[in-house]
Amino acid sequence: MGGEASTDDVCERPVSRAATIKDVARRAGVGVATVSRVLSGSGPVSEATRERVLRAARELEYRPSALGRGLKTRRTGSVGLVVGEITDPFCAELAAGVLACARTLGEHVLLEASHGDPGREAEIVDRLVEQRVDGVIATPAAEGDWWRSALRAGIAVVFVDRAPKELPQIPAVLADDAAGVRATVEYLAGLGHRRIGFLGTGDPAAPAEAAGVRETTFRTALAELGLQVEADLVVRARPGRDSALAAAAALLQRRPDMTAVLAAGHLLGEAVVLVARELDLRVPADLSIAMVDDVSWAELCDPPLTALARPARDMGYRACEVLRRDPARRERARPVVLPTELVIRGSCGPPSRTPAVRSARTR
Repeated sequence: MGGEASTDDVCERPVSRAATIKDVARRAGVGVATVSRVLSGSGPVSEATRERVLRAARELEYRPSALGRGLKTRRTGSVGLVVGEITDPFCAELAAGVLACARTLGEHVLLEASHGDPGREAEIVDRLVEQRVDGVIATPAAEGDWWRSALRAGIAVVFVDRAPKELPQIPAVLADDAAGVRATVEYLAGLGHRRIGFLGTGDPAAPAEAAGVRETTFRTALAELGLQVEADLVVRARPGRDSALAAAAALLQRRPDMTAVLAAGHLLGEAVVLVARELDLRVPADLSIAMVDDVSWAELCDPPLTALARPARDMGYRACEVLRRDPARRERARPVVLPTELVIRGSCGPPSRTPAVRSARTR
């Protein structure tokens, strides 16, 4: 048939292959070492030779071998990023910052989610070490030997958003949560609130001394303002939406005289909003609500939520920059602390003179 190719035609057709550095050198009329200097940007080469080599590389569509480059430089050009949840708005913004910085540095990013599980995090870190990534940026779920193992293997590590006290040798990029929480408490007190609740995360049975930065600052700020720190106005939730809703319901129903609440994260803030709606509480007439993390839906609430904005994207970008510092400078550095901003919206107002009756409406 006229439209069919013969076996001989197929056999005679040249098989395409990727161009090599030798092909580029042959096309440009220079040695392989000269091509290597031009493409790596190392060593003296005349401008005319440089242009000739780059033109030959473009014409041959030459791509340097990442594997070969890694063997020579002992770098893979890859960075591991470990976050809690990839669907979390804060984590998504943080990851965007890391990706933006990595792109400018010619690095590619391997994204993993620990879901707050230390066991899963340990497995992820072990796998990244086996893959010989150049470094790891992580929001750590816990302090653990896996981080020390990564350091011993020569892997650079930078923490972002959280930094376990047990690992002070690992540099960190943090938001100034303490200043932000203090500003929020002072704002609520300035509106006239005297019974302010706090919904945080952690083990509900743990003592106050084991609390994180946000709860500790909340307690300290109240005391500095001369306000009583009442134990039953501080409630902790375990990770997860169901626990957040249960903790919010317990907090809002146990103290009808509470006039304001600060949620220590956007998932907790969402829980407070939903429970307040279930209890037919008017915001802010019956209850003022503020939360940590100014996520996109905060402005869409009715009324819009007052929130503490934390620079997630900038934190990710800076963490990637710190990762690329030389080891001596990186290990000597203090934590990078970025400022937060209290965004005041309609969910906060002066307390009502008459405490609201709080009982879930019948469905």
